[in-house]
Amino acid sequence: MKTSRETESEAPTSLRNQLLVSMPQLTNPSFHRTVSLICQHDANGAVGVIVNRLTDHRLGDIFDQLALPVSDLQNTDKPVFDGGPVSPELGLVIHDACGDSTRWDSSLEIGGGLWLTSSRDILSAIARGDGPDNAIMILGYAGWGPGQLESEIRQNSWFHTPADHEIIFNTRIDQKWQQAAKLLGIDFAQMSGEVGHA
Repeated sequence: MKTSRETESEAPTSLRNQLLVSMPQLTNPSFHRTVSLICQHDANGAVGVIVNRLTDHRLGDIFDQLALPVSDLQNTDKPVFDGGPVSPELGLVIHDACGDSTRWDSSLEIGGGLWLTSSRDILSAIARGDGPDNAIMILGYAGWGPGQLESEIRQNSWFHTPADHEIIFNTRIDQKWQQAAKLLGIDFAQMSGEVGHA
């Protein structure tokens, strides 16, 4: 992954900073009715995190495991998301820019004011109440090999739409899938499993 201090031009077909929304006929249990934020996408494949599936953990559990001092108790009850089947022990934070985009030790700029940070310092800041205005904690991620995601899109497993901060950070978990579809004018309730890619 590139860090916040590196720049690289994106291929025109890159799906970075897009929401990847599963079609109703995608029955793979790892991705059924999921919305994923694509964080990186190039000739080597794609990396994303699911933003509408929860673990049994709360942020307070993570703070305890890392022995982080907590001064903002409001954050301890926030949910921890299941980002995908790869490396479920890996903690990641999706967040907005929070002013200084180089503030964290290990961050990847996704685009559109969104960042992916994997360093402990952002969790310390959240525990103090000094973190980004909008942030969600995620365990694990989803990965696709070269050309795999493009092939799955051609097979009508997914559609994609530009990332939407409201859906990522503020929409209720049980409504994110439907709301993401509505960004493209799609109502899943009116669709059959045979409908092609929009």
